[in-house]
Amino acid sequence: MSQRWIRIVKTPVGLVGLSLLSLIVLLAVFAPILWGDKASVVDTENLLAGPSAQHWFGTDNLGRDLFFRVLVATRLSLTLTLVATALGTVIGLVLGTAPELLGGRLGRLVTALVNVFVAFPGLLLVLVFAVIFGVGARGAVLAIGLAVAPGLARLCQTLVAGVTGLEYVAAARITGVNRFRIMARHVLPNVAEPLIVNVTITAGAILLSFAGLSFLGLGVQAPEYDWGRLMQDGLSGIFVHPLAALGPGIMVVLAGLAFNLTGEAIAGVFGISTPTGTGTLRVPTDETPVTDIPHDHAADGDLVLDVRDLSVTFPGANGPVRPVRGVSFGIAAGEAVGVVGESGSGKSLTALSIAGLVEEPASIDARHLTFCGTDLLEEPASGQTRDTLLGTSLAVVFQDPMTSFNPTMRIGAQLAEVGRHHQGLDRKKASARAVDRLRAVRVRDPERRARQYPFEFSGGMRQRAMIGMGLMGSPRLIIADEPTTALDVTVQSQVLALLQDVRREEGAALLLISHDVSVVADVCDRVLVMYAGRIVEDLPTADLRTRARHPYTRALVAAVPAMTTDIDTPLATIPGHPVEPAQVPVGCAYAARCPLATVRCREQDPTLTAGPGGSRVACWHADEPADVVTAEEALA
Repeated sequence: MSQRWIRIVKTPVGLVGLSLLSLIVLLAVFAPILWGDKASVVDTENLLAGPSAQHWFGTDNLGRDLFFRVLVATRLSLTLTLVATALGTVIGLVLGTAPELLGGRLGRLVTALVNVFVAFPGLLLVLVFAVIFGVGARGAVLAIGLAVAPGLARLCQTLVAGVTGLEYVAAARITGVNRFRIMARHVLPNVAEPLIVNVTITAGAILLSFAGLSFLGLGVQAPEYDWGRLMQDGLSGIFVHPLAALGPGIMVVLAGLAFNLTGEAIAGVFGISTPTGTGTLRVPTDETPVTDIPHDHAADGDLVLDVRDLSVTFPGANGPVRPVRGVSFGIAAGEAVGVVGESGSGKSLTALSIAGLVEEPASIDARHLTFCGTDLLEEPASGQTRDTLLGTSLAVVFQDPMTSFNPTMRIGAQLAEVGRHHQGLDRKKASARAVDRLRAVRVRDPERRARQYPFEFSGGMRQRAMIGMGLMGSPRLIIADEPTTALDVTVQSQVLALLQDVRREEGAALLLISHDVSVVADVCDRVLVMYAGRIVEDLPTADLRTRARHPYTRALVAAVPAMTTDIDTPLATIPGHPVEPAQVPVGCAYAARCPLATVRCREQDPTLTAGPGGSRVACWHADEPADVVTAEEALA
């Protein structure tokens, strides 16, 4: 961090901006002390005198030296600017973080109010507030501070929304950390840099606004004076003694350049940009029936997770969109279940909804959703118990280990936060527990590593530390969402072996989400195949390569090359594209890509039905042979 600030000084723009800003600050501090008396001396013999060796900028209508008055006015001009900037920043932060802290309708109301005020031109807001709060320095501070707050609030909302979607914030939520603590420790430190840049640039605009209000007679009033007031006083004689008005104007320009150049230099070094918006969704064309049988563990009393008819709904432009539709499955203690499917099939969203990490405007519905015997769909009255259960008994390992941790906090502190929040450990015991958990996941020299930041860890080490965070409690279920995607083959094998070791040592169940069918086949006992938000097949891992009944499952297996695959033969592919959640067709969602599809498939959506060996499949043509499509045939 300090090296970045040094680089700012080394840039030409940063050097000029900081030099000017330092000069302005020095004048604000020392000018009233050194030249305050000279600026107030009345000389009736030199009224409205022009520039001279004695009076560089001339004198005003009372014979006071304008050069010294311009220097002395620096303190009031800069003070008012900083006070208004602080006021606008505080209000902007409050309004910008309110949607995340309040949530629901109240949060959306705050967002709507900010949008309304942002739509008005800033100058218009300043003038309106200046009239409301009255003439004078205090009214000008309130007017300008309130006028700049909506713009800063909109920026803050955008930055906060970008950070709150990252995995380390989700990890904090799942440990039960409240919204205010998440905002203070995980969100605001990571949006501080772009906010500093924009506040610095905004300060330059506020300085110009103050000068403008005083020039119009709405700001600082006599006998006090700032640069805008001095410009107004010198305007009447501008054609005779132009420096009387141009002198303070030059100072306004220099101070504005100081703030803007400094802000631009900071932005250039930190590489700050503004996130873009997102698109809209559309409503699906039909409703998908739920499964007509209970999942295969329905009669098992030792279920860690019991999910029946789970649906996740988002609002769309033309109606609700359901990327997860009627999902049912169970996981017994110590069992490893894999979830496979193409991107967009609903795998991760299913896991996030179970972990309670899907927030408004999404809604989660299920006929039955229990974890360790606790109903996760109960009313908020039992929210604390539910959060404590999820924080101590559910571990989530996210896909990207770099975004799984807060980059501004040390690894040990992030692990210790779980122990302090849920287990009531003091700082020392929680830190010791964090070091012990890092040791448990095979992190070398855990005492030293606990004091390091996430960027000092390799990808595999970060993933190990993420697993260690889940082990801070006593996990009954580990949800691993693509835990090896960003890792090389060797590290991938180590992480998968570690998950297996943790599963055996802790007696925890495992829900492994992956695109890689071979990974799931090697690690899991049972496989759930998802397509278009539904489970289309549920079968034992031993049957995956030889006894898969659904054409989609067989296509996924065929698309994975083996050591015996002929290198001269084009790889097998699945023709077409996955179904968009907002455009689910009538009938079987896979029909457009399936070589076995018939008219019935395009008109009726099959439900999950029981098969041999406790398997389930949703297909009208289960067990019928289907041809494998090669890459050349798919492109033909």
